[in-house]
Amino acid sequence: MPERQGESGLWADPAEPPSEQRGDSSAGRRGGSRRGGQPAAPLDPREAAREICLRQLAVRPRTRLELATAMRKRGVEDEIADEILDRYDEVGIIDDAAFARAWVASRHHGKGLARRALAGELRRKGVSSDEVGEALDELDPDVEEQTARALVARRLRVESNAPPEAVFRRLVGMLARKGYPPGMAIRLVKEGLAARDDAAEFADGIDADALADAALDPDQR
Repeated sequence: MPERQGESGLWADPAEPPSEQRGDSSAGRRGGSRRGGQPAAPLDPREAAREICLRQLAVRPRTRLELATAMRKRGVEDEIADEILDRYDEVGIIDDAAFARAWVASRHHGKGLARRALAGELRRKGVSSDEVGEALDELDPDVEEQTARALVARRLRVESNAPPEAVFRRLVGMLARKGYPPGMAIRLVKEGLAARDDAAEFADGIDADALADAALDPDQR
């Protein structure tokens, strides 16, 4: 289900315009007819492809793969799609490297996502591994940890009356879903619980290193 605009700002993916939801606009023709009962003139395939791209870009920036997928779904021939996308590359309308950098900044600050989650999102959008790596290099590790610490502190205020064992599981799981490494997640949640009078004893018994090692896949150890 698409995210609402208010949840993550520029990078929310709101519903497509009503005409796209109905699926009644296909490449190569316009819907309806001219006044007087005469049918509308067929739309040039390249113009149709450009209109599809511009509608997509009006919602938010897109990667080359996203635009290619949108055109393919609407019946644009691959040769025409490549021609349009090559031209957009030339003039800077699409730029996957710039898209990746902006995506990392927006999604990290807006949703608190860490490197692993951000990398997965960008790869699914067709951004190359090199461009993903360059974008993630701009996310300072200290900033990433500060964001995780703030997420823990905010969640601890909500979970103030829950048993420490349940809070520990929930918060570590929350950080894991956002892409934070197990070691960091366990350590920060332990630190947060240690500052609570009702959870300090439980936190003191947490072996963060052992739990982090157990959470890693064998290839990561």
